[in-house]
Amino acid sequence: MKRLFRFVTTVLLLAVLAFFGGSLFYGTKTVHDLLASNEKLKQAIASLTHEDQIGFAKVVGQEMRDGRLYTRIRFVETARDDLLKKVLEREYEIEGDVVHFDALVVIFSDQAVMDGKARSLYLWRRIYGEHQSPSDGCDIETPGTRPERYAGLLRDLKLPEQQLFWEAIWNLANDPEALRDQGIKAIYGNAVYKRLRPGLIYVFKIGADGRVYPETVLDL
Repeated sequence: MKRLFRFVTTVLLLAVLAFFGGSLFYGTKTVHDLLASNEKLKQAIASLTHEDQIGFAKVVGQEMRDGRLYTRIRFVETARDDLLKKVLEREYEIEGDVVHFDALVVIFSDQAVMDGKARSLYLWRRIYGEHQSPSDGCDIETPGTRPERYAGLLRDLKLPEQQLFWEAIWNLANDPEALRDQGIKAIYGNAVYKRLRPGLIYVFKIGADGRVYPETVLDL
């Protein structure tokens, strides 16, 4: 009986150590470690292709209230592999008709990618009006979480590694000095603004230099 008790106690102790040891491992590991040693992550990043379109917006209503103009916007984020597929669709109301769309551009270094060719992520961050400060804007994606358009990108990685990757990407945006040690060439914000009118669709595209810009087309 005592032997059985000692055996069960030992198994439980090892299980606890394994759990906390794994937590400590992922807690101290950095995105640099993942980029340097994780072949699956390198393959995932190498699978990214150049994107021309990353979303669009349209006005669904404008009205005057108490002498002020308010614009209601429908914002759509499109899938990486299907421009007609919506991965996120939300509506926002902004005071005025000049609206800022804020995206985060992440460029990985050549060494961090399996085929040695730089790749980029484009993460929508927030929307805000000209009468707002950016910090008071409305979130599109929640910082620290996996963006829906990249839902399947890291499917071959363990869940703690996926969480570490996305948390690190969002955190590095606020700490540019740390980039040179992380296998990432650049992270920068790209906020574009436009005076919005009903009857038009504003399609957000990526230029050759990685900049986001809106292209205006008729809403037929």
